[in-house]
Amino acid sequence: MMLPAPVNTNATDPPAALLASYAAHLALTRRGNTAYTTAAKTFVARWPHVQDWALRPLHLQLTANNATKPFVTFLMVSGRLRPDYDYLLSRKFSSLWREVIGTGLETDLARFRTAAGELGFSDRVASALASQVIARLLIHTGRILDTLTDADVDELEKACHERQDRTGRSARSYRGLLQSTRQILFHQGVLPAPATRPAPRLPFDKRMAAVPSPLHEVLVRYLQRKSVTCVPATVSGIATRLAHFGRVISELDPTLTGPDGLERCRHIEPYLIALSLAENTKSGGTLSIAEQSRRVNTVANFLTEITEWGWPDAPTRRLLFRSDIPRLPRPLPRYLPPDADRTLSAELVRSPNRLTADALLLQRAAGLRIGELLDLEMDCVHEVPGQGSWLKVPLGKLATERMVPLDDDALEVLDRISITRSPGRPIPHPRTGRPADFLFTHHGHRLGQNALRTELARAGQTAGLGHITTHQLRHTYATALINAGVSLQALMALLGHVSAEMSLRYGRLFDSTVRTEYERALDMAKARIGPLPTGRRTLPLVDITNGDWRETPMIKARMAGGYCLRAPAQEACPYANICEHCPSYRTDNTHLPVLTAQRHDAEILARDAAARGWSSEAQRHQKLVEQLDILISEAHTG
Repeated sequence: MMLPAPVNTNATDPPAALLASYAAHLALTRRGNTAYTTAAKTFVARWPHVQDWALRPLHLQLTANNATKPFVTFLMVSGRLRPDYDYLLSRKFSSLWREVIGTGLETDLARFRTAAGELGFSDRVASALASQVIARLLIHTGRILDTLTDADVDELEKACHERQDRTGRSARSYRGLLQSTRQILFHQGVLPAPATRPAPRLPFDKRMAAVPSPLHEVLVRYLQRKSVTCVPATVSGIATRLAHFGRVISELDPTLTGPDGLERCRHIEPYLIALSLAENTKSGGTLSIAEQSRRVNTVANFLTEITEWGWPDAPTRRLLFRSDIPRLPRPLPRYLPPDADRTLSAELVRSPNRLTADALLLQRAAGLRIGELLDLEMDCVHEVPGQGSWLKVPLGKLATERMVPLDDDALEVLDRISITRSPGRPIPHPRTGRPADFLFTHHGHRLGQNALRTELARAGQTAGLGHITTHQLRHTYATALINAGVSLQALMALLGHVSAEMSLRYGRLFDSTVRTEYERALDMAKARIGPLPTGRRTLPLVDITNGDWRETPMIKARMAGGYCLRAPAQEACPYANICEHCPSYRTDNTHLPVLTAQRHDAEILARDAAARGWSSEAQRHQKLVEQLDILISEAHTG
């Protein structure tokens, strides 16, 4: 039996060998007819050196008929034809996966798809990246996957922009595909560096474009100096606020030559008035008091610092004072009540978006800021002999590190994260540039804040809790610690606060001293007033004189010898029915009537709590029912 001619041969194959190879390819892919072979013969007769076909004008290349296109595709996937990107980007390869069977291209595309899948890309996306980017790169360069370079990808990206200029077809979709392709090739070890996201911020001179000279130059120079000691996000905020200041001042006084010409009555006070009326371009209305305060502080710092630095164009006297800063409201931290906290956690546990949901669960379990959470690295868990597991929180908002203790539930979340994260090579840290093996990686990139906010919004909406911010998880963690009686010093260490004032905000939520003083004063007042007049009775929490205590809108517990009522704000008593669940509790058949009555009431309370939407209360009563069943059974058996 004669073996079929090989699919991959030299680009300079004689016509007979080339046609035999094409016939073998058609047989391998189980298709073809006389029209295919006739078109191939015509093509080879006209272009014995098949690469000459790539020199034709693009519009003529695209006129190839349906019988000729498969032969052109065969020539490309077998490495015999390397057309320019203008043709490769204009041509659709709907049957590419069938065309590459038996070629070297098939192996490289399969390797790339496997690497993409390991980084968390779906099979559909991995196939799109392989067919739309990698296949075109390999066809055009004529090389194998491992030899691709950044310059090759740059050339394809440039061709996409040239196509956009030539035809008007947007290159946006290809930009995203190329970004993901670079990241996958980096983790495969093909490219030396990961994809770099384009810098969204404009240069300082363009940010200050609406501010005329010479104030324009002073503000740009100041921002360049602040870039030495501040992170980019901070400097960007300063630039936004100073640009607004520069625009307002220049409209007030077009003749102003620089900061040294500023006057309190002529410039600063009109600016403060304009600031109080300034429009919030994002949400409408006016700027918030907090933003107004930040803008005044930014301008004050600018004027103070250029004076301290001895700049020749600094003002000669102080122009802004403490009384110019709008008074800020001092709200208490917005924490999640216990029921809402439990409901949200349950929804996150059920979430199909495991990586982002577990990230939020870890944030709640350790009280992290969102930036600290996403900066965690694979070696963040430390086992201390005799002291359990600790989470090393990296440098964050206040440039400090700290250690936070972890319980078994948090360790279980971390185990899930290590499984669902995408593996790969360490990627540069966005602040320091050093290679970092981040804990939260997806598609080869570090997980972004927007992904966490999107998942939290979904979970909050599904759980019926409305809008929740990621920082509320940190507030909830701190509030739970305060309620548990943690000391101020311990709270500061756990939250990474550098001043007691930052932690005292949580202490004001549930100040036990305030409660104690209130109750002491109330007892003294009652003693001074004396007994109530005859005929009046003290008001109970709920009047149940003519009703059934089991139907009251209270937190209720049934004990063997009575019952307990608590206001919903008090929450359930932590000691309710503790005896029935204690392993030391004993009973016998003489107590069966009491136990049976208690079980009957517990079932009613469980249904009542479920009807009111108190899921945790319903579960508590149901557990008591289950325990009473065990106790009743034991009493029967004696």
